[in-house]
Amino acid sequence: MSRRALITGITGQDGSYLAELLLQKGYEVHGMVRRVALEDPAHRLSRLAGIRGRLQLHAGSIDSYASVHETVAKVLPDECYHLAAQSFVTYAFDDEFSTFNTNINGTHYVLNALKQLAPQCRFYFAGSSEMFGMAGQFPQNETTPFHPRSSYGISKVCGFHLTRNYREAYGLHASSGIMFNHESPRRGYEFVTRKITSGIARILARLETELRLGNLDSRRDWGHAVEYVEAMWMMLQQPQPDDYVVATGEMHSVRDFLSLAFGYAGLDYHDYVVTDPSLLRPAEVFTLQGDASKARAALGWRPKASLEDLVWEMLRTDCEALGVTIQANAAQTAARHS
Repeated sequence: MSRRALITGITGQDGSYLAELLLQKGYEVHGMVRRVALEDPAHRLSRLAGIRGRLQLHAGSIDSYASVHETVAKVLPDECYHLAAQSFVTYAFDDEFSTFNTNINGTHYVLNALKQLAPQCRFYFAGSSEMFGMAGQFPQNETTPFHPRSSYGISKVCGFHLTRNYREAYGLHASSGIMFNHESPRRGYEFVTRKITSGIARILARLETELRLGNLDSRRDWGHAVEYVEAMWMMLQQPQPDDYVVATGEMHSVRDFLSLAFGYAGLDYHDYVVTDPSLLRPAEVFTLQGDASKARAALGWRPKASLEDLVWEMLRTDCEALGVTIQANAAQTAARHS
């Protein structure tokens, strides 16, 4: 009998890749989506287009306990991956109340519904490197103290502690993945990496003449989302629940990402990028670097894609979507595979 998985946030980057992975492994995959997504599938379910017919989607809202309870009661999952969240940090500054409501209450609702209806279900909580914020330790691992610098980071810290509390107080197999930045061609356009690659594609297509960005010197630990969702699955296959940092261990600045992407397009980013003060965070997080030693040792997980490969894949995909042909030269190809 197939294992049954429930994914909240299935329409997002991570949710879509995770759904594909679980289908490949023979799972019966259920997803909780807003009713508006079912009414406008061409737009809101676009990341699931290739597997839509193999999924069972349930209309509901993570903001409503009754809705969450009803979905869990219908599915009675063996594994639950809680990915749904208001995840864009700038939006979190703009609307702190909805960020807290969705990210904290939503996590609590799912945990409580599982405790009541499916206590044997294995639960995954999508934590974030933003929980570390102004970290005093480099690189950051599972013992690094949290110092979040946004309502999003604060909400994720709360979700992390809720998950641990349900594990310790009620015996749920509940694990958290402290995910550092992970990107792909399915990343939302509001995130800086996708903003860069889609912006370059629009410049090449002569639809734009500039790219407006905030802090170019922020440094992040960027990996590929396909590999990170595999780590999520690995966590729930362990005999005992636990918390894991998932990261590449490598740091690069936004400026590095820019230089790579514009270089692949044969352009100099200095000619197109405009620094916009309105895009700066009220409380900036300058440097995040993860130590995934525990995930490597306990799960056997390790990152494979280089930043060069990731940038090239994202840029090529965005260019193709606008009918722009782009080819890396021999030196760039060698750099991606060095």
